[in-house]
Amino acid sequence: MTVPRQSTPDDLPKPPENHRHMVRRRWVTAIVIVLLIGIPAGYLVISAGQSRRSGLDKELESSATGLTDAVPSRMKQRVFEVPIPARATNVRYYETSNWKSSRLYVQFNVTSGRLDTFLTELGSHRSELKEGNVTIAPRDSRTVGWNFVPTRVWSGTTHKQKDPRPTQNITVDLSDPAMPHVYVVSTTTP
Repeated sequence: MTVPRQSTPDDLPKPPENHRHMVRRRWVTAIVIVLLIGIPAGYLVISAGQSRRSGLDKELESSATGLTDAVPSRMKQRVFEVPIPARATNVRYYETSNWKSSRLYVQFNVTSGRLDTFLTELGSHRSELKEGNVTIAPRDSRTVGWNFVPTRVWSGTTHKQKDPRPTQNITVDLSDPAMPHVYVVSTTTP
């Protein structure tokens, strides 16, 4: 003999959905759709804006025809091995590139102690600065409008490194020993 099967709660017909539950379900669905579509779309809009600004910044930088009143990017400082000292003032730079070489022209004012730190980080030393020596070529000084007049107290050195590492020509105006003015031309060849 068989006993009739008892119905379980899952087998019972569902009660009709009340209005409050329907509204709540629709809101949850709408929020999920907004999150799945809105967040990626917002990300794309923000990324496009940043990309456009980056392109405009690069365009401005590449169209520069002389020194720019700014600190070169960390990447440029690493590539050309020109570490700008902390608290350097009047920092200006200009970059040129062609198929033969790339050059980074940098100038800044720095305290006497920070000059020593800069030279050490560069791999040089103050004792390597030769008094009366302007190591930046006339062609390079004309490129950015530097004028190394003989009435100033100049000292300079060239920090040569094995390719592909850059070579830096450093000239320092020591007319004010407490606040030297540093000029650097760092040249890399591919």
